[in-house]
Amino acid sequence: MRWAQQFEEVTWLDSNEYPQTYTSYDAILAVDAFTVLRTDETEAFAKLSEYQQTTKDWLFGYLSYDLKNNVENLTSKNKDGLEFPELYFFQPKRLFLLKGNVVEVQYLNMVDDEMDSDFEAISQTNFSEEFTLQTHQVIIKSKITKFEYLESVKTFLNHIQRGDIYEANFCQEFYDNKAAIAPLPVYEKLNEISKAPFAAFLKFESCYALSTSPERYIKKEGDRVITQPIKGTAKRSQNIDEDLAGIAALERDQKERSENIMIVDLVRNDLSKTAVKGSVNVEELCRVYSFKQVHQMISTVTSKVERTTDPVSILRTTFPMGSMTGAPKVSALQIIEELETSKRGLYSGAIGYFTPEGDFDFNVVIRSILYNQKRNYISYTVGSAITAKSVPEKEYEECLLKAKAMRQVLEK
Repeated sequence: MRWAQQFEEVTWLDSNEYPQTYTSYDAILAVDAFTVLRTDETEAFAKLSEYQQTTKDWLFGYLSYDLKNNVENLTSKNKDGLEFPELYFFQPKRLFLLKGNVVEVQYLNMVDDEMDSDFEAISQTNFSEEFTLQTHQVIIKSKITKFEYLESVKTFLNHIQRGDIYEANFCQEFYDNKAAIAPLPVYEKLNEISKAPFAAFLKFESCYALSTSPERYIKKEGDRVITQPIKGTAKRSQNIDEDLAGIAALERDQKERSENIMIVDLVRNDLSKTAVKGSVNVEELCRVYSFKQVHQMISTVTSKVERTTDPVSILRTTFPMGSMTGAPKVSALQIIEELETSKRGLYSGAIGYFTPEGDFDFNVVIRSILYNQKRNYISYTVGSAITAKSVPEKEYEECLLKAKAMRQVLEK
């Protein structure tokens, strides 16, 4: 990773050896673009489909949340401090696939004569060298006050009581618009704290995503599609008995279970749009997984697709992911846009890759620090699901719990 920082385009995906199923690689590093697709929301999925079908190669990049406007008749008018492109993918010249004790290396023909010198340079990298975490004190501010947050939650509850929606994911941004950080060591520190199964470091030009996401958005492998929405959070304890009690309480929590089940119904409907008839299946419902910072309630839903199905169409018909929107999805998206004050952009979008065969794997961009070095703007956003049983104060506390690791890294 330190060697890779010389390149304009870098994607590092890391499972952190988390004991989960469905993982193809322990980690992947892709660097140095041969071709690039970057675009706004206009016909974004069509452009991505053409790019994927034309290259038929490994592609790495992201989908921003606001591609919702390319899927439905929606708009994004909230303030955007980061100014990332809505969609960005690149075809790497150099690729490293890590699984167990094996590293598979793939270089495009134009650079394959540089492989030996690259490995020599990697072997000479000083891994003991200490990086400075930041070059300017980061002072995190909230885009909205606690009072404004609580009032917005009450407005969501009014929509729920009227029957406009059943559930919605409401998010708030924390930021510093005079920030200067060293992205890689900040990511390394954040990842050390979280050890999440869908961690990612993404760099292109002056834009960075430092993600320690625990959530898979969607994966395609052959004719099988897997999605694993998270809904339900409980804090961890260093006391073993208290920690086990926290797991048991989360498993029994009817409010958290109802959140999760609503989203499972939503993603089942989304998957059915491209699935072979009768193939959508809930493999796990409301299972609690433990991570370093929190316990999370996760469900696993799968489907089968025809081999001829355009892989990008599977993304388009399931995007944005249900766990970050609400139900019914379009109504929730409209209300979210009205009540949130910041454009989400890459937050609650997805980072991942396509294989040459048209398979893919994408995370959900949560528990992530986003940084535009050119604009000196750093941001992280957190949210929670609002349902009829939500207590505004508790939802605010859940947001602060999810933000803890990111704030700790940035303000230390």
